Amino acid sequence: MCGAKAGGPDASTIKPGETTIQGQVTRDGEPVTGYVRLLDSTGEFTAEVPTSATGQFRFYAAEGTWTVRALVPGGQADRTVVAQHGGLAEVAIAV
Repeated sequence: MCGAKAGGPDASTIKPGETTIQGQVTRDGEPVTGYVRLLDSTGEFTAEVPTSATGQFRFYAAEGTWTVRALVPGGQADRTVVAQHGGLAEVAIAV
């Protein structure tokens, strides 16, 4: 189970009790727009969202180990994140 809010995360919209993975995509310290994919522990595609104008993204996901993949003009980068039930996992991705 996974869902995403387009347009970038706003802390006031975090759903209490939901497992949340969110973060920002940057290049040389500046926000980058593009897409972010969520892949499960076997590498299977689960969801994709566009980043906001400030490079932010958010997924609601099941607990477990996930790969977050940033796809932006001129590059891509992966980060592994472990999401805990009801917790917030912050991910910084530099491309």
